[in-house]
Amino acid sequence: MEVLFIPKEGVALYEELLSSETSRDALRFYRPVKTSAGVKISMASLGSALSLAADLRWYVRRYMRDVLFEISDGVYCTRALAHEIYYGRHVVLHTPWKFRKTCTFQSGYVISEGRFGVDVDRTEATPGTTTGETVRLEIWCTEEEFLDQKRSDEKSDDLEDEVTSS
Repeated sequence: MEVLFIPKEGVALYEELLSSETSRDALRFYRPVKTSAGVKISMASLGSALSLAADLRWYVRRYMRDVLFEISDGVYCTRALAHEIYYGRHVVLHTPWKFRKTCTFQSGYVISEGRFGVDVDRTEATPGTTTGETVRLEIWCTEEEFLDQKRSDEKSDDLEDEVTSS
């Protein structure tokens, strides 16, 4: 299993994590790898990945856009869904998962986000260690995140309609 730390725009996350004594201490048992989607760390279990994200919470708030958890080969989930899975909140994962999106990354940054519920070409869905390549990931989320994103997309569409009609 892997945890993927996605940097905010303009943040050199790998360098930031290694420059701080506190984060180096939290990462002392792991080998972070800089990828085109962010910083990837291999973990033994979902519980250990959630624990590491909690240990790095100050860095997550300050320098990261998101934290994703690999739940199967090439499929990641949000932190909220990872919590539901780990704490057993009546989540039964199945394929295809209704609440998902795609995210495209290049050079450690998000370059585009697809709408929730779209299919993903799984051949591109693994962040390699080359930082210049373009990678698209399938990201599963909770129903609440799905509905929030849907509402946000509808509001954006409404604003665009207002601007074009003015």
